This record gives sequence, structure tokens and C-alpha cells, in this order.
Amino acid sequence: MGGLASALALAKAGHQNITIYENAPNLGFVGAGIQLAPNMARILDRFGCWQKIASEAVQCANTSIREGASDKELGYVDLGYVKEKYGYPHMVGHRASLAGGLCEGCEKEAGITFKLGSLVTDVKFGPKPSFRVTPSNGGDSFHVECDILLGADGVKSNTRVAMLKELGLTGQARDSGQAAYRIMLTRDQMQHDPELLKLIESDTVTRWIGEKKHIIAYPIHKKTIYNLSTAQPDVNFAGAPDAQYTTKGSKKAMLEVYGDFCPMIHRMLDLVPEGEVVEWKLRVHDPLETWVHGTTALVGDACHPTLPHMAQGAAQAIEDGAVLGVVLSPSRISDGKPETIEKALKLYEKLRKPRAEALVELAAESGRAMHLGAGKAKEERDKIFAALKAGSGKVPDKWADADVQAQVYGVDVVADAEKLCEEEGLVAKL
Repeated sequence: MGGLASALALAKAGHQNITIYENAPNLGFVGAGIQLAPNMARILDRFGCWQKIASEAVQCANTSIREGASDKELGYVDLGYVKEKYGYPHMVGHRASLAGGLCEGCEKEAGITFKLGSLVTDVKFGPKPSFRVTPSNGGDSFHVECDILLGADGVKSNTRVAMLKELGLTGQARDSGQAAYRIMLTRDQMQHDPELLKLIESDTVTRWIGEKKHIIAYPIHKKTIYNLSTAQPDVNFAGAPDAQYTTKGSKKAMLEVYGDFCPMIHRMLDLVPEGEVVEWKLRVHDPLETWVHGTTALVGDACHPTLPHMAQGAAQAIEDGAVLGVVLSPSRISDGKPETIEKALKLYEKLRKPRAEALVELAAESGRAMHLGAGKAKEERDKIFAALKAGSGKVPDKWADADVQAQVYGVDVVADAEKLCEEEGLVAKL
């Protein structure tokens, strides 16, 4: 998402020679559900690709936080105010719709070229960064030199590893101790169970919470799919190599992990076909000392991977891209000098690094609050949830807290980037 957003933002700013090197051989219908927050929607609307994405999504009317074991509602938040306050509702959709909308936007721009099935390695830095591309079709590898290199190559980023090695810094991805099942159930699978059918027909984001684990679920793709994303202790990757991020899961093991949750959850999880259980290892890394080296910068999960508990991973990568479009505007780096480009990238880092890293910590903090086991801390948390029903108080699930939402949704990073450029003397030349 960060690579597509960066390319589209740069093309919209006026760049005419942008190449996207993507390891995947195609950009098909992949992934699962994703939350489409107002801070993301605002940027996508500027890009001209929001309406199509939104037309396939579902608007969230409310969220219900429930006890996993009993299905008892702990807290409820009406999200109707979000659109009125931030200009866009909070929506949920399919990751393929988001990627497809960004991809279509890129394809409409004459200045963007796609190179799919291209593995990037051997990154070198300098006034003209370079790297080696190995085609997945077995063709000969080749060398590429560029003016600006943006490494949007994910938590396993080769660009980050090479950059930090050259700078004598560390920033390897590390285990978070959590893993996730990502499940999509169709309406056909759920239609014979009235209780489950009610879930897919709702406009509710539901989170069932328990000790050290939770499930968050919502309908997507015009309510034809019910998306479930879980978080639980990472026990199935013990001894797995660092490069392994997914594993074929055991349906029996999945049902056992959530064995203490309510019967309705068991019925949902039991709908997952045997052999189609996949578990993702959730890896992160500590905040990096820098995202920039010369005319190279890191984007998205390459520099700020996050746990999913704030639903801001893709949104923050898209914010990265939008800010890069501002600071690297051709009118701002018109002299083409490496030092001017580096100054622009340093402004990108100055604006984005504190915000993205704060949201990474908020996500971790929210996860800790959701995963409490029996004891005083859980009792206090549940009292705060109970106060919500009286219409007041903070929300322990920070994703649903109005004050936190103001920090996340209420920020226009494009306007902030333009202001910072003016303050720092990186002025657009007409």
C-alpha cells in the first residue's frame, strides 16, 4: 500500500518517471478485510480513487466490545459522529479493493511503470542509489540506478537491512509474541445459522476479548463476506526461520486456542474448511534511528510495522506516500541535487516518524488492555467499559476512543507537510 500510494502521490505531484518494482507476479484478489479510516479516506479522495473503494465497502455504524467467553457486551460505541466530525465515515472493506483502487489510480498515470515479479536485492547507497532486480520468471537479473529510492518492501525489507548495515545500526524484525488467524466466511456459509447471519447483516465492528487474545470481526464486500481477524499467543512458529511469516495452521489447534470462547465463536471457527487454516506471525521492530540515508527512504512497514490493534497499518503507509508527494514535488526539488532531495526526505522523516511511532505504541498499549486476564487490572478496565453505557468515559479499546480518534483521524498530513516545507525553506518554485 505504501509503494502504490507513494507512486501515485509522486505522479500527481508531477513526476514522470516512476517505476514500481513488485515481488509478486500479479496483483490479484488477495488478502482479507481491512479498516478504511477517515485519515486514509481523505488521502485516497485527493488521489481520486476513494469513491470506487468506498462503493465496495461497508460503513461502520457502531462497535461492540464483548467478553469472549460469554458474549456479554462490555462496551458499546456509536460511530455515527465520525463522518460528521472528520468528513468521512469509518468503513471496512476488502484489502483487494484498496489495493485495486490504488493500482488503478497508478495505471491511469502516464508516468508510472509496473515491474511485477521483480525481487529487489543488493541495495547500494550514494548520490545515485542502485539495486539488483531478479525476475521471478527466470530471466537474467539486472542492475538499476535511480535518483530516489523508496523502500516500501515491508517488515522483511531488504532496503532497511542494507541501509542500517551501512550506517552501523540495528533494526532487525523481531517476534512480538503474537500471531493471527485471518478468516473470511461467506454469506452462504453463515446463512443457515440465524445468529451468525445477524452478524453479517449488521453494520457493527465486534471485538470479542479474552486473556492474551481477541477476535475482531465485521462484514465486508457489500456484506457478502464476514471477516475475522484474531490475535493470540504465538506458539506455532517456535523454531521457525526468521524468513517465515505464515504457516498452515491446524483447525483443531485453532478451535482449542478459542475453546474458552462462547459457542457462537466455536460455530464460526468450525466453518473454516479443514486445510484452509493459515496463521500469520506478527513481527515488529523497535523504532529506527533513521528512515533516510542520502536519497533513499523507507516507507510503511519497512520502517514502522505495527500490531493490528489500532487498524492503522495501511493508513500510516498511505500517509507516508502522501507526504512524500508533497516534499518531493518537482517544484521543490527542481535543481535535482542529491542534497536537496535528502533535505526533502529528512522533512518527510521529521513529520512522519513521531506520528507513526506513536501509533505503533498506541496499538501495543491497546492490545495489552484488551488481553488482560483475571485480576484487579481487568476489573478496573471492565468498570471503564461499563461507564460507556452511561454515555461517558474513556474507551479501553483505544481504536474506539474519541480522544484517540481525534489524534488519528483529525490530522491532515498533506496540509502539515506543506506547512513544514514552507517553514523549513523547501519552497515550491513556480
